Amino acid sequence: MSVKACVIGWPITHSRSPLIHGYWLARHGIDGAYTREAVRPEALEDFLNAIPGNGFSGCNVTVPHKESALALADKADEVARRIGAANTLWFENGALHATNTDTYGFITHLDATAPGWDRVSRPVTVLGAGGAARAVLAGLLERGVGELRLVNRTRARADALAEGFGAGVIVEDWDSRGLALEGCGLLVNTTTLGMEGAPALDIDLSRLPGDAAVYDLVYAPLVTPLLSDAARRGNRMIDGLGMLLHQAVPGFEKWFGLRPQVTDELRAGIVADLEKP
Repeated sequence: MSVKACVIGWPITHSRSPLIHGYWLARHGIDGAYTREAVRPEALEDFLNAIPGNGFSGCNVTVPHKESALALADKADEVARRIGAANTLWFENGALHATNTDTYGFITHLDATAPGWDRVSRPVTVLGAGGAARAVLAGLLERGVGELRLVNRTRARADALAEGFGAGVIVEDWDSRGLALEGCGLLVNTTTLGMEGAPALDIDLSRLPGDAAVYDLVYAPLVTPLLSDAARRGNRMIDGLGMLLHQAVPGFEKWFGLRPQVTDELRAGIVADLEKP
């Protein structure tokens, strides 16, 4: 019997998730399908209620539905509740379950690309205060980072986010973002600045230690201006594609019953798609 899953968002045409899950379905010979479904915000509740009847075992959730999906789920795990958003839904015993795999994807890719990044306890600077920043903060705090410097263009939003994560998160003004890099072992950009079609991320990296890693969650383009600047200074670069690939693993296992692997072949296929004119 064919198993179906999907990714929902508004808009949704940009999502590469069907390529990722389609690769795994083909590689493992699974009779299944994974599609994009454009769902307007006002139609989200009706869509989720109709998932079983439409033959879906579950779905991924992307902007702007992550917080609403958490609120609409019958059961949410601790990870989703702590982050305050859900990106993976599945039905189990008639109930809609929710989790968030962004933290898993972020930390797994960070460990693989910059092993030992947390060997020495140093501050980490995180740019942004949206849903992605929530997942990043949760992962870094779970790994024992003692000082997180949160910087966002809207100070009030950063203050509100920091309040939910405790004293380990210190908010800095956006105009002081370059100064916040002093002594850091890691810089993470969770904003859309630097993405294709978006304004550039203007930040002076001169205070960032030379052995620090720079992680940009943007993956289109794969090498953002921030990562180019980091490379010129000799800092380790971590692009956002790896997080996208790794966060997909737990969802695939929930829907299709097999835990897949992130391989060089899979990454190469997504990179080739990103580079299409």
